[in-house]
Amino acid sequence: MLNKVLVANRGEIAVRIIRACQELGIKSVAAFSEADRDSLAVRMADEAICIGPPPPARSYLNPPALISAALITGCDAVHPGYGFLSENPYFAEMCTDCNLEFIGPTAETMRLMGDKSIGRQTMRTAGVPTVPGSEGELKSVEEAVELARQIGYPVLLKPSAGGGGRGMRVANDESDLVRAFPTARAEAEAAFGRGDLLLEKFLTKVRHVEIQVLADKHGHAIHLGERDCSAQRRHQKILEEAPSPIVSPEVRERMGRDALSGITSIGYVNAGTLEFLMDQEGNYYFIEMNTRIQVEHPVTEQVTGVDLVRWQLMIAAGERLTLQQKDITIARHAVECRINAEDPERDFLPAGGEIEFYLPPGGPGVRVDSHLYAGYTPPGNYDSLLAKIITFGETRDDALNRMRRALHECVITGIKTTIPFQLVLIDDPEFRAARHHTGYVAELLRHWKEERAATLV
Repeated sequence: MLNKVLVANRGEIAVRIIRACQELGIKSVAAFSEADRDSLAVRMADEAICIGPPPPARSYLNPPALISAALITGCDAVHPGYGFLSENPYFAEMCTDCNLEFIGPTAETMRLMGDKSIGRQTMRTAGVPTVPGSEGELKSVEEAVELARQIGYPVLLKPSAGGGGRGMRVANDESDLVRAFPTARAEAEAAFGRGDLLLEKFLTKVRHVEIQVLADKHGHAIHLGERDCSAQRRHQKILEEAPSPIVSPEVRERMGRDALSGITSIGYVNAGTLEFLMDQEGNYYFIEMNTRIQVEHPVTEQVTGVDLVRWQLMIAAGERLTLQQKDITIARHAVECRINAEDPERDFLPAGGEIEFYLPPGGPGVRVDSHLYAGYTPPGNYDSLLAKIITFGETRDDALNRMRRALHECVITGIKTTIPFQLVLIDDPEFRAARHHTGYVAELLRHWKEERAATLV
């Protein structure tokens, strides 16, 4: 087993990793920026070490600072969490070169799947369905126009590197495409250091469904079913659930089998997620792979009973994955709401301030992953995620009803949060009937704001 792990992250995921280390008897070291000196992770870890000033580029995105912190404190492993350097092959390589176990896949695998063009070609070769589109990176706007004529509009331009919706542009016709091409390329260059673009058929009213996988260093891999992440705004997820209310057991088995074929073909190790789009006819298409733990991993844990972060640590230590595919059963339904420091009435603008009072929800079927405490001021330098509320029950309705209760019960004062809008989403008839899609939250938000404005007239 590992001896000491540097937690190269912050916020709720740092707390989550520290708790898993404690349960396994592994010592933890919290790497923190000057802005996070008073964080819960720093208070909980066995040790803590400052890695630099608040700007991420000088702290959490600074590989030499993190490597030095790990070596100075005598760590034998590094857990990158999600975001920051979690999918950076250069950082993973540095860890390996310094005899530090990187808790995740190899740098080679990250490079392979981090490039959307190569990743999609790799999955297609492994027999995984992919969205119709460019075979590789586009060389010119003329090539984009010619391909769009072949596959039909609308089409989507997207960066070959990176994700999170940055650099993506939808074109409904040829003039749209010609206008969007240089803008998308410039955004991709600014965000990821590369302006390479892909083009694919833009599927309308689709569901975002992803498959969670685990693979050890001994060639054994399993999948843990799917999560539905269709409730999103501007490609940022607001609510996730497992299992998907539109995926049948037969489709789940087929998607899982495809996911395992994909990761087996590249020798993948540790936790990972393959993301798919599902159209209204039930066809699904691979879009990308996240080579790390996901923000929404708790819903999978709650429906399968498998501790994903614990297994990340054990797999990194060289232990065999004792779970067989037949052991994985979907026993109930789980829902997760991401509680962000944002004001939904002001187009989700970031909201700052001190947490004056914090009372997390509790009771049957409720889990909260958070780094909050009363008197804490979340730094404005980083992601706005404050907490994840996860509820679970025998059925989807049970889980959603518990989520309504939990959201009402949760008290966070001194700062605006996304809870008011999430309560609207939970009770929306279309969402309750599972008829939503990736563009639905934007529509619901617009109607909600119009109704609120009308009541103020």
